[in-house]
Formats: sequence, C-alpha cells, structure tokens
Amino acid sequence: SPMSVPSEKLPSGHDMPWVGLGTWMAAPGVVGESVEKALHAGYRHIDCAHAYLNQPEIGAEFKKVFAEGTVARSDVFITSKIWNTFHSYEKAREAISTILRELSLDYLDLMLIHWPMGYEEGGEFFPKEGDKMRFSSEDYLGTWKAMEEAVADGRIRSLGVSNFNHHQMERIMERATVKLSMVQVELHPYFQQAPLRAWCKEKGVAITAYSSLGNPSMPFRKAGDPNILLDETVIEMGKRLEKTPAQIALRWAVQHGIHVIPKSTNEMRIKENLDLFSFSLTNEDMAAIDALDKNWRILDLSFRDSHHPHFPFKNKGDW
Repeated sequence: SPMSVPSEKLPSGHDMPWVGLGTWMAAPGVVGESVEKALHAGYRHIDCAHAYLNQPEIGAEFKKVFAEGTVARSDVFITSKIWNTFHSYEKAREAISTILRELSLDYLDLMLIHWPMGYEEGGEFFPKEGDKMRFSSEDYLGTWKAMEEAVADGRIRSLGVSNFNHHQMERIMERATVKLSMVQVELHPYFQQAPLRAWCKEKGVAITAYSSLGNPSMPFRKAGDPNILLDETVIEMGKRLEKTPAQIALRWAVQHGIHVIPKSTNEMRIKENLDLFSFSLTNEDMAAIDALDKNWRILDLSFRDSHHPHFPFKNKGDW
C-alpha cells in the first residue's frame, strides 16, 4: 500500500507534503514513468518547471492517473516555475497558461519564479551572446503581479520564488497582495543555508531544498567534489539505523522543517526517498550532520550577477 506523507500548512493556508518528486533532468521518455511510480508509491507532491522541457509528458501522466481515479487531483500538490524569458507581466501571463496546458491542469498548487533575473524575451529559453546570457530589464515584480492575478482567478493556489535571496524576497513582500509562501533553494548537509533559514523562520516563509542529496549526477559538479552520500558520518548513521545515506540526508532536512524534492527514476530509490517518517534522528545525530556544513554551493550562482540591471549582489556570501 502507498506510504502516507505528512504535510505542512503554507502561509497561503494550503497543505504541502514534506516530500515530493523532483523532475529536473528527468529525460522525456523516462519522466512520465517516474511520476507514475512515485504517485503509486504514495508521493503527493510533484515538482516541475517550464524550463525542464518535460512537462507535456508529465501532463499526459497526470491526465491518465486522474482519469483512472487511482489518485484524485485534489490529493496531489503540483509545483511549477516561471522561466527567466517570461518575466514581463504579459509574458508571465502567457507562461502561466502554457504551464497549465502542458501539465493538463485547471489549477496549479504552487507557482514559483524560477530565478530572480530575466532573460531577453520572445526567443529561445537560453538567449546567448557568445557565452553570456542576454538579460532583459524586466523586473520580477511584474512576474509576481501576473501570478497574483492567477491566484485571484483560481488558477494558482500558492506563490513563491526559487533562487532568490532575502533582499529580493523583501522587495516582493513590501508590495505583495498575496503572501509569499515558499522559497526553493539549494540546501543539503554541505550547504545548510543557516542565515536564510533563520530569516525564513522569522518571516514565516516555508523552504524547499533542491539538490538535497548534493545532486551526485548534476552536470555542474566537478571531479573530486565532495559527495554527501559517501560521507563517513552519514554512512555510519545509516548503518546504525538500517537506512540509506540518502534517507539520512533527507530525514535531516525534513526534521529541520525543510521540504525535499529528491529526483530519481529508479523505483526502489523513489520508494526509499519517501520512507522518511518511520524513523527519526536523535539530537546527537542532528548535531553531527549540522557539523558537516562546508558552506559549499554546487550550483555556481555568479552568472546571475553579471551585467544584470536589477541584481547587484554585493558578494558571493550574500544569501
């Protein structure tokens, strides 16, 4: 029987499961099947994005599963993200319609702005000038306004952002008529984001971690980069609790009040990654993992600062 997953009430008033299935870099041809396996295993949150270019296949799976009645649409929490080439108010409105159409949905549970900076609109998803992105001067406040209107007309339920720092979130909060419910960021035992977590706790913003396993398959990794799944502390703890290193790393996040969206296409791992609620870590265990923080970010974000009109980051340590 499928596992049941506890959830947290977001600032919007809607419930969001603590664990979801990530779909970034899940190839077309494979992603639909992983979503199906996940839903049958008991996952009730699927994390998508327009820019992953695999939403139509996920949408076909949703259509099939919801039509069969095996899982009800109302029981599944579905997230997507507005891409950088759709930051203007007009383009954001267009993107919302496209995303709903691709996913075969009437409404989305959570929409995030994927990144704080906009790219040149009207062409490809990654408009480049040599090896540099061509930025647009569109402000994410326009994107947010289009999202708020979609909340008003029932097409989106909760709003949030991804890869934003606290200054950027504050700009939204000062003007928002719909609460900012969620921020999704890279977060794992080697990059624990303590300042951001403290800020979110104070402001009542929920957090989702991406790359919560340090993303062993991520294309940005370099040879010799540390791997959480090979960390001695994590491995030993797993042996003692008869859990995999992945389950230990994910349980650590959930126990800290962080939503996780591990991506896998392997049925056994899909099930393991959901099985985080039959055990817990002791205070000593939590402290031992807390001590592993290297402030080590895998996804180099320096590209977002280069030549961008809206986002002068003071330095790399600016969270």
